[in-house]
Amino acid sequence: MSPERAAIAAGQAPRISPIGYMRIGARFATLLLAMLACVPGHYLYRAFAYGSPFPRWFLAMASAICGAQVQRIGTALRRDVVFIANHVSWLDILVLAGASGTAFVAKAELAKAPLVGWLASLNHTVYVKREARLSVAEQINSMREALEDNWSVTIFPEGTTTDGQSLLPFKSSMLKILEPPPPGVMVQPVLIDYGAVAEEIGWVGEESGVANAMRILSRRGTFRVRLHFLEPFAPDEHHTRKDISRRAREEIEAELLLALGKPLRDFALDVAPVRYSAPKQGSGDDDPPLDS
Repeated sequence: MSPERAAIAAGQAPRISPIGYMRIGARFATLLLAMLACVPGHYLYRAFAYGSPFPRWFLAMASAICGAQVQRIGTALRRDVVFIANHVSWLDILVLAGASGTAFVAKAELAKAPLVGWLASLNHTVYVKREARLSVAEQINSMREALEDNWSVTIFPEGTTTDGQSLLPFKSSMLKILEPPPPGVMVQPVLIDYGAVAEEIGWVGEESGVANAMRILSRRGTFRVRLHFLEPFAPDEHHTRKDISRRAREEIEAELLLALGKPLRDFALDVAPVRYSAPKQGSGDDDPPLDS
C-alpha cells in the first residue's frame, strides 16, 4: 500500500482536483437520471408481478457510471442460489447485482440509512437482526421472498471490506439463513477481483464512506472488475453452516491466489466489528476472529 493510500486508510481526507470534482458532479447527475428513469418503472412493474428487472438495470448502469467494466467468468446460476462472495467495496453491490440481479443479506441498520437504505429495500435486501432467536423465521421468510423476486441472494461472510489482496476468516453466523437451507437452493462461491486497482478501490481502515465514494467517483477513466462464478454445491451436503462457510472460503481463496499470482497477505488493519486483529509485525502472532 502506497504512503498516500495508507494515509487515506488512516482517515486523512483524499486530495481531489477541480477536474475530479467535475467528474463527481457529472457522475452524480447521471446516476440521478438513471434512478429517475428506473424507479417509476419498478413500482409500475411491481403493481402487476414479481421479478422486476428495473433494480438490476439501474445497478448495472450505476456500476458503469462509476467506471466499472464488468467481466463475467464462469456461469452464474440464474435462480434458487445463494452467492457467497469476498468483499472489497460498496461497488461490489452494484457490480454483482447488475450482473446477476441478486439481492443481498445486510445488517438491519442499513435499512435506516438515507437513500442507500431505500435503494437496498427496492432490491429486496434481507436484513439480519441482532436479536437472532426472535427473528430467524422472519429472516428465512424474507430470504424466500427475495429468492422469489430476485432469484438469488448474496452474502459477504467476511463481515467487512478488505483490500483485494487479503481474505478474512468467514463468519459462519452470516450464513444462519442456510441452517437449514430452503429446499432446492444451491450455494455458489463468487470471487470479486478488481485486479491492479483493488487497493485503490478498497474501502478499508478509517476512511469514511463519503470520502471513499468521492475518491472513486473522481477517478479518471474506467477499471475492470472480474466476477469469477465458481462451481456451485448443494448446502445440504454439509452438516453445518460452518462447513458451508469453510468450503466456500477455500474455493474463493484458491481462485484469488490464481488471480493474484502470488500468496495472499495478512490484512493489515484491525476490524473490531468482526473481531479481527491484524498480525503484529515481527511478533508472529495471528489473532483471527472466532468463527460463530
